[in-house]
Amino acid sequence: MKEAVINEIILEMQSKVDNCQLIKLKSALERIFYKYEIKEKIDFEDTEISNASYIELFLSAKKIEGCSLKSIKYYNATISNMLKIVNKSIKQIITDDLRTYLTDYQIVNNSSRVTIDNIRRILSSFFAWLEDENYIIKSPVRRIHKVKTGTNIKETYSDEMLELMRDECGNLRDLAMIDMLASTGMRVGEMVLLNREDINFTERECVVFGKGDKERIVYFDARTKIHLQNYLESRTDSNSALFVSLKSPYNRLEISGIEVRLRELGLRLNIPKVHPHKFRRTLATMAIDKGMPIEQLQKLLGHSRIDTTLQYAMVKQSNVKLAHRKFIG
Repeated sequence: MKEAVINEIILEMQSKVDNCQLIKLKSALERIFYKYEIKEKIDFEDTEISNASYIELFLSAKKIEGCSLKSIKYYNATISNMLKIVNKSIKQIITDDLRTYLTDYQIVNNSSRVTIDNIRRILSSFFAWLEDENYIIKSPVRRIHKVKTGTNIKETYSDEMLELMRDECGNLRDLAMIDMLASTGMRVGEMVLLNREDINFTERECVVFGKGDKERIVYFDARTKIHLQNYLESRTDSNSALFVSLKSPYNRLEISGIEVRLRELGLRLNIPKVHPHKFRRTLATMAIDKGMPIEQLQKLLGHSRIDTTLQYAMVKQSNVKLAHRKFIG
């Protein structure tokens, strides 16, 4: 409570005195307030409105930055849940409040360290924005460091698995769909938005809209071209969507529909964890193993940061062994 009061005073005075005087003022306030206990009667109704307004402003800023609707909803839910549990006005929240919240959240929900760090990252973004906009003096998340997480080598599809899926898929649409995911590395959310006219068969490429509505070109191989053409030629519907349901009224295929289809295919073939994103990770790993420069792979996958690309590209241990023999041993 004392820290919140001091911060509020400093915020009020920062436009009237210089930084050196602010530091001296804060030191004096801390020394004087040490002897007293401060309590404040909180009007919870006003606090709720105030907190909601801060969240709304933050989310508006994120929308302008190009965040997807899915990300906006996640930010809103994460921040709102924290404020509900902490039950304080945003200006009164201190570091210990957030440390306690994260600790309790992990225990109650049995959450992984990755989940807790994701929450910390969102809260950090929120309070850093409040600090940048001069709504608070200093972000209380600044002293909460990144949660250390283990490095898990995520699975990819082997060549044999991909061929088994192609042989077992049973129809032209699913065959073209598997080839499209495997050869382009596009996100499943990008694929379901594609229309027939988006495909350039001559250049074997298409334009997709990735996260933040960023446009980029992806490429597919000759096998995908043939299977995709065969699928489109077999269709009798007039839907402009690239992939549609197998039965009338032939609606555009949704992400959930693709996920269910692939999961069923994996169960039939006894292949574990078959899902769309695994194709993307497989392509990234294969590209790195074959010597594709990481910068080019980053552009192909549509990542804004190269660190994200490196997380996808898991170099095979056998290639590390060969590299060691070539360059060292």
